[in-house]
Amino acid sequence: MNIMKLYIDPGTGSMLFTILIGVIGAGIHLARLAFSKFGLFVSGGAKAKNKNQDDLPYVIFTDSKRYWSLFEPICDEFEKRKQKICYMTSSPDDPALDKKYEYVTCEFIGEGNKAFVKLNSLKADILLSTTPGLDVYQWKRSKNVSWYVHVPHAASDIVIYRMFGVDYYDALLLSGDYQIEQIRELEKKRNLPAKEMLLGGLPMLDELQKRLDNAGPLPDHKTTVLLAPSWGTSSIFGKYGGSIIDALKKTGYHIIVRPHPQSFTSEKDLMDKLMKQYPADDQLEWNRDNDNFEVLRRSDILISDFSGVIFEYALVFQKPVIYADTSFDRSPYDACWIDEELWTFTTLPKIGRQLTADGVDNIKELIDTVMNDESHREAIENARNETWAFRGEAAVKITDYLISKHEELLEAAKKKQEAEEEAAKSKKKSKKTKKSKKESASENKNDEVNSDETKTDEVKA
Repeated sequence: MNIMKLYIDPGTGSMLFTILIGVIGAGIHLARLAFSKFGLFVSGGAKAKNKNQDDLPYVIFTDSKRYWSLFEPICDEFEKRKQKICYMTSSPDDPALDKKYEYVTCEFIGEGNKAFVKLNSLKADILLSTTPGLDVYQWKRSKNVSWYVHVPHAASDIVIYRMFGVDYYDALLLSGDYQIEQIRELEKKRNLPAKEMLLGGLPMLDELQKRLDNAGPLPDHKTTVLLAPSWGTSSIFGKYGGSIIDALKKTGYHIIVRPHPQSFTSEKDLMDKLMKQYPADDQLEWNRDNDNFEVLRRSDILISDFSGVIFEYALVFQKPVIYADTSFDRSPYDACWIDEELWTFTTLPKIGRQLTADGVDNIKELIDTVMNDESHREAIENARNETWAFRGEAAVKITDYLISKHEELLEAAKKKQEAEEEAAKSKKKSKKTKKSKKESASENKNDEVNSDETKTDEVKA
């Protein structure tokens, strides 16, 4: 007898496993929901009047602990104002979980699909997040959330997200006017309703600046180069692979390699290969710290591509940068819908120097030249003005907006309820009037019948 062997490749197996976990998670949620409804039924509806008692006024959602530096100042501002907010994270070791707040609740809601199952049926008035892709993949808009707000986590183009990154948010709190123009162009070309947009600043950069101001001078150290690429086929590693590390090691300088965190998920094989090929030693270190402040502070020059870390480095630390010529491919990003050149790529030549493929072998000469060039200072200040609105005030501005929007939503809900109640009263009154007219018509008809009967009796008499 022939026995057929079924083979599932790792990619398909991973996908099926993800789907299975999602189905199981959804099943558990539905079971809990059914149990809750059953409890309401057997209690005779005693809880009906308090059905919104679990609704949250404000929720922050983050898919990674690395964004705590963005949300911590906002949470601190809510705490300061004695306003309740719930911070939900998909990282079990998020630093937020160790914070002691009175008005801010920090909650781990599971990783991956488990988190999305909770979010997809969440009850809240406003949800703030920096995670793109709402209503595109697993993360769906909950019918019980009134308003979704996006805040970017980098000082760069808002369209360097994967396709449809922020299309289905209600509002965007941005950091530069050019970002607003980009979104308006996307909305027009995709026939999307206009989102609410205003400048809110960059809490992450505000915090970096505050920490730098309080950190004091660095001790003497060997010249240190930070290599911090983005991820994807257009990144430094996607274009140059390990050849860039070979060239840097030849400089004799101390090298810190800090890949984008997403690389260890989306490009795991490449990362494993590079870390094995170039193990850490006295000259080379690999950095995966959740907080990038120390590596930015103790390095003397940054080499990157189109990663937002370039602007953290240049705008806050005001140190020189080298950006690699990686021939950025717009096709996977929202940027492919934008006609104008991206702000990132018009600004980079002003604040740094480009590294081309044929210049990799002479990278030491380029590093030395850039480190001794003071001409980038004015360009950096101009870039700060273009992409860093309300410097030092972002947490206050964002909190002001959220509270103001919440009051607006409550007022709109109140007016809607009043209108519905008035409509219900009018409908009831109309029914009552119709019933009254019908009864009156019936009485008139009876009177006519009685009158006719009387006349008939008189004739007979």
